[in-house]
Amino acid sequence: MKLKSTSLFSYPKYWAECYGASPFLPMSRAEMDELGWDSCDIILVTGDAYVDHPSFGMAVMGRFLESQGFRVGIIAQPDWNNPEEFTKLGQPNLFFGVTAGNMDSLINKYTADLKVRNDDAYTPHGAAGKRPERAVIVYSQKCREAYKDTPIVIGGIEASLRRIAQYDYWSNQVRRSVLIDSGADILLYGNAERAIAEIAHEISLGKNVEDLTSIRGTTIVRNTIPGGWTEIDSSRIDWPGNIDAMPNPYEYAHTEGENNYSGEQGAADCQFKGQEPPADEVPIRIIPMPLTRREKLNPETTYIRLPSFEKVNKDSALYAHASRVLHLESNPSNARTLVQKHGTQEIWVNPPPIPLETDEMDGVFDLPYQRVPHPSYGDANIPAYEMIRFSVNIMRGCFGGCTFCSITEHEGRVIQSRSQESILREIENIRDKTPGFTGTISDLGGPTANMYHLNCKDDDIQANCRKLSCVFPTICKNLITDHKHTTELYREARAIPGVKRVAIASGLRYDLAVEDPEYVKELVTHHVGGYLKIAPEHTERKTLDHMMKPGIDTYDTFKKMFEKYSKEAGKKQYLIPYFIAAHPGCEDEDMLNLALWLKKNGFQADQVQTFYPSPMALATAMYHSDRNPLSKVSYKTKKLFTAKALEQRRLHKAFLRYHDHKNWPTLRNALKKMGRQELIGDGDNQLIPLDDKKQAGRRGGKPQSQPRKSFNPRLKKQNKSRGRGASR
Repeated sequence: MKLKSTSLFSYPKYWAECYGASPFLPMSRAEMDELGWDSCDIILVTGDAYVDHPSFGMAVMGRFLESQGFRVGIIAQPDWNNPEEFTKLGQPNLFFGVTAGNMDSLINKYTADLKVRNDDAYTPHGAAGKRPERAVIVYSQKCREAYKDTPIVIGGIEASLRRIAQYDYWSNQVRRSVLIDSGADILLYGNAERAIAEIAHEISLGKNVEDLTSIRGTTIVRNTIPGGWTEIDSSRIDWPGNIDAMPNPYEYAHTEGENNYSGEQGAADCQFKGQEPPADEVPIRIIPMPLTRREKLNPETTYIRLPSFEKVNKDSALYAHASRVLHLESNPSNARTLVQKHGTQEIWVNPPPIPLETDEMDGVFDLPYQRVPHPSYGDANIPAYEMIRFSVNIMRGCFGGCTFCSITEHEGRVIQSRSQESILREIENIRDKTPGFTGTISDLGGPTANMYHLNCKDDDIQANCRKLSCVFPTICKNLITDHKHTTELYREARAIPGVKRVAIASGLRYDLAVEDPEYVKELVTHHVGGYLKIAPEHTERKTLDHMMKPGIDTYDTFKKMFEKYSKEAGKKQYLIPYFIAAHPGCEDEDMLNLALWLKKNGFQADQVQTFYPSPMALATAMYHSDRNPLSKVSYKTKKLFTAKALEQRRLHKAFLRYHDHKNWPTLRNALKKMGRQELIGDGDNQLIPLDDKKQAGRRGGKPQSQPRKSFNPRLKKQNKSRGRGASR
């Protein structure tokens, strides 16, 4: 059964709707004066330049709140060292909304090798250094300094992926929930339209933000656990045969720091020792995880206790265990509240937001976006905008479950699709209103190119499912794989007058595509401009299992279809595969085998990706703990090999660029240590030459069905602006 919720656009409009829609959301007092505003109801603070386009999160949130009747101002990329930047629009009547922007501020600043980037695609002229590290924390603190009593709501991908204790690659430690470090009042995770609408309307009606404790898709801080709840205790990993004592349910309110557990293991009820529960309170009932007997628990009053911050900070196995629990509680239909103790406070994570229906998605994307940067930027080039200004987002979410990617942790696994009519309207708006349009739509996609309208065949099955992926290890029999909606959309988009070409730039799930040859033919015949990027990520089964990706044989199947339909269309077209180096669970031998596969197939990778441990991803838990959370975590589990040392990570990257003479000395040393000296030489079956003298003109191995090639350099900037998750 589908979850029900208040429709996004059914709330009574706030009184300020009389002002109507703004040409642009104001960024200055002068603009507010022109609009006749004496104040803003909500002020959004963002680490990105303000581009009034539905691909920019703050534009979506701002326009959506405006549609609810609120007056919304934007402070974009403020100088965090200047307090006046946070007061220039005055004090908001309701709250500040804070985000780091479309990218995590640390991923935006540093490469996977922790080198400082020299540009920022979301800033005018691509200038670096316009946002602070840990922008959500910095901006929130500055808002608090400006107006200490104004509520602060944080959201966006940086906040979303730090809602509980999380491993922080940049400091190499586990950090507390960003909600505590920022001092904000409430955190929104995932797609936040439902939550922000409810928060805005409740505060406008006079409610205190502290009273908004049960909104889906939010995280709050509690000092005590309210009575009447059932706790499923998943705070520890037990050795076989060793059962820990059950905790006293009232100790949360009275014990400082770590819980001091007492009491005995009961069947399901906790027996009090030495005290009686207060007469006016309903006891917290605590049962162990896993559940020892089948019992119907009320999901409205049941939460799962994760290991505390203090424990996951000291015990990486517990960290992996907590990661596993969090990911298993990600289906909006069956996810339970999660609770994690931080010192004397409780981080309380409400269940995920209910996915948007098609008409709600249409409503969000049909808002009056100008589709251009704010006029204050003049003619400044904003690289991310240049990459997406002629593209259309057709859906949200991803059920792929790739462990290295954070899309599912943020947007969820349920696909939320727009209607064809809404998408076609947006294409017409691009044609008629977007400066510089010459007839090419640069992308119809989203997190992936081909999950549009693909969901579970049965609502009840989906509501009870806890699988982390619908396509791994094989495609679920209950998943709709018919791409007819996407195929029809492509045809209708091409038929719009004035549209000469529709390209597909979002990453393709080729394991899904091969299930629908008609879709592959349509794609290859009409929507590939010479190159198509796909992401097999690796060739070795063991490594692919840790990524939750299909085997390389599926790539081979798609490649045959691609070449067949390209030939039928009379086109010379090439696949551009992407691979990841140094993924957890990937050993030197695995990278060597990948390099040999690349050479055999004539690929010379100019762009390579080293695994980047982004917050909350399953692969990040593997990286930190050397354990695989895809299976039950145990202290006795054999540890994974994980390339962490800089030299090891560089070696894995060098295998991907075996053809680069700068890597040959490193690879020679490695091959000798591995006992694979036979791969050093000038033969077709050897990987690198004996010496560097033959570097000039040296090419990769003999190609099979396609010419030797480097990966398409035109895709470099696009991948950078979209983020790694776009190539799936």
